Amino acid sequence: MDAQDWSIQEIARHAGTTSRTLRHYDDIDLLTPSRIAHNGYRHYDQAALVRLQRILLLRELGLGLPQIAEALEASADKGAEAEASALESHLVYLREEQSRLARQIASVENTINALKGGGTLMAENMFDGFDHTQYKEEVEDRWGKKAYADSDSWWRGLTEAERAEWQQLVSDLGRDWIAAAESGVEPGSDEAQAVAKRHVDWLTGVPGTPASVPGGDVRGYVIGLGEMYVADPRFGANYATSDGGTRGAEFVRDALRIYAEANL
Repeated sequence: MDAQDWSIQEIARHAGTTSRTLRHYDDIDLLTPSRIAHNGYRHYDQAALVRLQRILLLRELGLGLPQIAEALEASADKGAEAEASALESHLVYLREEQSRLARQIASVENTINALKGGGTLMAENMFDGFDHTQYKEEVEDRWGKKAYADSDSWWRGLTEAERAEWQQLVSDLGRDWIAAAESGVEPGSDEAQAVAKRHVDWLTGVPGTPASVPGGDVRGYVIGLGEMYVADPRFGANYATSDGGTRGAEFVRDALRIYAEANL
């Protein structure tokens, strides 16, 4: 067997998926094998492996198979450099998650050690990585201590089901922004403006933000956030399109500006 050629069984095992799933990806033209052996088995080369890695990453970000197909198609003819650029955007997100999970692991390990050793549990050390507190200083610098206190109190008052619902809303917004940007529509289109409205509705529902305060500068806040999505790679990574870079974040910024100027 060629060193750069793997059977469907090998790929399924290495990727933690199933041959059935890979055959389904082939059936819908999402992942085509590089060759079919004389015994009918599908085989995959390096390019197919890179494509599968991107499929699995995009699935982790919550995209459906149709959206994944669109994202991959957008960079299909741009070569290895475009693939690398898209993966770099994914890498930003993965490193942020890695940092968050590392803090969670350390927090839980400390709790276990305290429980086994009869030590004292320290509340300030038990929840690192579990919520949004890593942004406390940044929020306070931008919008004041009351803004952080109000939003933090709101978040901690939510039930687990309400938190899950809110996180799903955020995930859906990110997915739909990427899909709109990848589809080629203009930021001022009805499709993009519908997502912009949902985004603003979401912002105004978070206590403590300028968007939630009666008489606050909602318009300036929304436009400013759009600019931050482009300037700050931590937030821009949430809207990264398949070709990498800041194109997705720029689409969100432009759509939010158009919506804010017309409606706020």
